[in-house]
Parts: sequence; structure tokens; C-alpha cells
Amino acid sequence: MKRYISLLFFGIMNIIIASGCSSDDKGSDQPTTPETTVPVAIEKTNSTKIYVHYMPWFETKESSADKKWGYHWTMANKNPDNIGANNRREIASYYYPLIGPYHSGDKNVIENHLLLMKYSGIDGVLIDWYGTYDVYDYKMVKENTEQLIAMLDKVGLEYAIVYEDRVTKSAVDAGKAISVTSAAKTDLAYVQNNYFNDANYIKINGKPLLMNFGPIVLQTPAEWTNVFGTLTTKPTFITLWDQSVEAGANASGEYAWVYKNSTYLTNFYTNTKPKLSVAIGSAYPGFKDFYAEGGGGAAIGWTIEHNNGATLDETLAMAKNANLNYLQLITWNDFGEGTMLEPTVEFGYTYIEKVKAFAGVKNTENVFTDISKLYDLRVKNKGNAEAQKKLDQAFNYFVSMQSAKAKQLLNEIK
Repeated sequence: MKRYISLLFFGIMNIIIASGCSSDDKGSDQPTTPETTVPVAIEKTNSTKIYVHYMPWFETKESSADKKWGYHWTMANKNPDNIGANNRREIASYYYPLIGPYHSGDKNVIENHLLLMKYSGIDGVLIDWYGTYDVYDYKMVKENTEQLIAMLDKVGLEYAIVYEDRVTKSAVDAGKAISVTSAAKTDLAYVQNNYFNDANYIKINGKPLLMNFGPIVLQTPAEWTNVFGTLTTKPTFITLWDQSVEAGANASGEYAWVYKNSTYLTNFYTNTKPKLSVAIGSAYPGFKDFYAEGGGGAAIGWTIEHNNGATLDETLAMAKNANLNYLQLITWNDFGEGTMLEPTVEFGYTYIEKVKAFAGVKNTENVFTDISKLYDLRVKNKGNAEAQKKLDQAFNYFVSMQSAKAKQLLNEIK
């Protein structure tokens, strides 16, 4: 359904603005035949499916109902309204997003993120998901998730849900669910009814992929059997490394994460992976949490230095040597823990360039700066309908792998 809607949308946009036309042509009486703008898959030589863990939890003052910056930019003691001499807002991170702190439900932000992913050879997004209950910021996370999902199909990327079962306790404590298992049943029934049947929902072994960050609360096979008993479609259920025993036969495998040093990854690939039906590896650029400095709780207690990209080089090389079917990049944008591959002031596009090389993307043209230009023009031309229509067309060109036409169109817009 979404694909047909997106095709209709793209067709309408192409009729409104003739493909590739300049502002000098807008008075022409000769309509241009609309070009096909169905998403085209990027060509690459690495057959490993590359997914990226994504946090949809960021909120700005403009986007929030109470006109406050969200916790993940502020933690307990940072104020993004304070702007330093370097023109950067004060945020709860050692690193600064290239596009500045943002709202995860902002369509311009989502467009920027997904195009960067596509051109770096990423196949899909693994969305950190906090369920359906209106507790803490969970409702906002769900809304942002669905804004993201709405655009994934238009860009030509897949997705799956990473369920945080710790939220079930929050639902019970808030009096919104009678038990943690009933809360999980409600959440996963929603996932099944709203996500599993999407054409671009990730399937492994013919079943929808469902990942779990843990388990944290539901720690026995009986509980997971109870939860999955109400689903008509049993998912390919993947837990965090060394945790599948808590789900028993309900689990189809495990995924690696980030911890202390690469020795843990070596152990996963050497000793754990051979025993699993499904194993998802990991690669990351570093780890440096801001919790203690941000007043957000005790520090994790260990750091993995970024080392000018050497850490990402190492973990990508390990993934290549492990001959993985599936790889999870950790993460796109967890700024609070410093694991982000998203372009930053500190690292620029270095990390996604490395991912692009790992993926073996055949199109070696550099379009990352042009995708950023698209975002900048979106923001600068807010309220300018004519400019936004041209930018819609540039987006269409990017998703259909016609980047030269996209660049030409961007150069026509002030």
C-alpha cells in the first residue's frame, strides 16, 4: 500500500515540476514526460546485509508539546538554548551532529539520514522501540518511529523493530498494564498488525525479524512462550549476545553489541556464532558515554576510543573475516553513548565513507555533501512552496540513483 502511495506522490510531483527543468523553463507550455522515480537499489559487491541501529528519541523545543528540549539532548544539566562561541548548542554529548541537534520526527531530518544511509550501502534500519504505552517519552518515540517508517519505503530501505522489553515494567508501574507479559503482548500485537506485513519489513528465514535489547524483564522461556502465543505470525526472534537462553526455543539466534574491547567480538565470532541458527555481527566507531557529565546517572565505566576511525576499521575488518550474513552497525545516532556513525562536526563523513567501502558500493561518486545541501536548502526555504517542489524532485532523483540530476537541480536553488 505504501509503495503505491509513494509512486502516486512521486508521479504527481513530477507532473507539477517538469523533470530536471530550470526556473527559466517554468513558463513553457510543453509538459515534460514524468520520469520514473521508483527507488533503485544501490549496487554493491558485499553480499552481507548491512543494518544500522537507530534511535528515534530526539526532541527539540519546537517539536515538543511542553516546548522543552528532549532528555536525550539535555540529560539532567545541559541546555541547548545556550549557544557557544563556536555556534554550537550545549548538548549532552561529546560529539555534535553535523546538522545540529534535531527532532527525530522531522521529515527533513529523516530524509537526510535515510539518503546518507542509502548511498553508504546500508540496507536497512533496526529501530530501537519502546512500545505502545503513553509512559515517559514512549509515545513520542513511537510517533517518531512511524514518521521514519513512512519514508523508508520511499527511499528503498528495509527495517525491523528492536524491542526494549524493559518498558513492560514501566507500563505496569504506571498502572497501564496488569502484568509485564500482558504489556508485551499488547506491544507485540501492535508490531504484528502494523509492521510485520510491510513489504520492506526485514524477513529472515521467511519470517519477520524481531530483535530484543536483552531480555531485561522477561527472563524466562515460559514468559516468552506466553507472549508469542497470541501472535499469528511467529517472528525470527533474536536476543542480545549470551541472552538467548532466557527466551529458550523462542529465540532463533543472537546479535553482538559493543562492550569494552574487540575481544568480546572475537569470542562471539569464534565461539558463539557457530552454535547459532542466526547470528548478527556488530561494528562500531567507539564508545564514550556522557551520563556522568550530563547528570544522567553513573558512567558506564569503560570507554572505547574512536582513534581517528581505527576502531571502526578494526570492527569492520572483523565482520568481513567472520563471513557474516548480517551485520548491525552500532549506532547511527546514540550521541549519549558516543557510538554514532551519523556525520558529526568531529568526524565529518568519515564513518559512512568507511561503511561505503566495506559495502563495496560500485558508485564511487561522493554525494554525501550534496545530500547535506538538500537538507540545508529544505531548512532555508521553509515556506517556499516552489523551492520545496524542486527539492522534492531532487529527493526523487537521489532515491532513483540519478544523483547527477539531483545535484543539477540543487544548484538552481538559492
